[in-house]
Amino acid sequence: MMSLTPRLMRAIDTAAVSHRDHVRKGSGIPYVAHLYAVMHLVSQATGDEDVLIAALLHDTLEDVPEVYPETRMRAEFGDRVTEIVLGLTKDDSLPGWQSRADAYLDHLEHRAPEESVLIACADKLHNLMSILEDHAALGDRLWERFNSTREQQQWWYAQISRVVEKRIPGLPLNRELAGLAEQFNRAGG
Repeated sequence: MMSLTPRLMRAIDTAAVSHRDHVRKGSGIPYVAHLYAVMHLVSQATGDEDVLIAALLHDTLEDVPEVYPETRMRAEFGDRVTEIVLGLTKDDSLPGWQSRADAYLDHLEHRAPEESVLIACADKLHNLMSILEDHAALGDRLWERFNSTREQQQWWYAQISRVVEKRIPGLPLNRELAGLAEQFNRAGG
């Protein structure tokens, strides 16, 4: 059982401070709640402190590099945490949603550390849980929040699940993700 070490506490604080001004799309829920949820899901698969820290910081280099840059992450949490986070960071220099999605999937499938794949699964599982909950409350108005269509989102979650199954066969979190992706596909579109 993983204990709440000073290093993990520092990562919790870092995540909260780095994302203090962010909320989940359209919901008003503080973004840090998502980061904590991803860490919780990852903790069901591993007690590795570096992986739990990377789960907390998984969006930091993508969303707030000006607040918490890679050099600071390396200095405070080490190369392994930073490489895991980099394995989850989308290339925002690519044009369009589909090209970024394709590049992310290719990287996750062929080059990212296995720990990055685990965190990606937990991240997408929590995202999809939120989407299904919000869709039940909002209906199709939900799609106004996104830069992609429902069909693109359905494809995205199915592809993430496919890549995770290839990289980490039989992962229980991925079984949950695959089940929710199926539910999402049956919900219409």
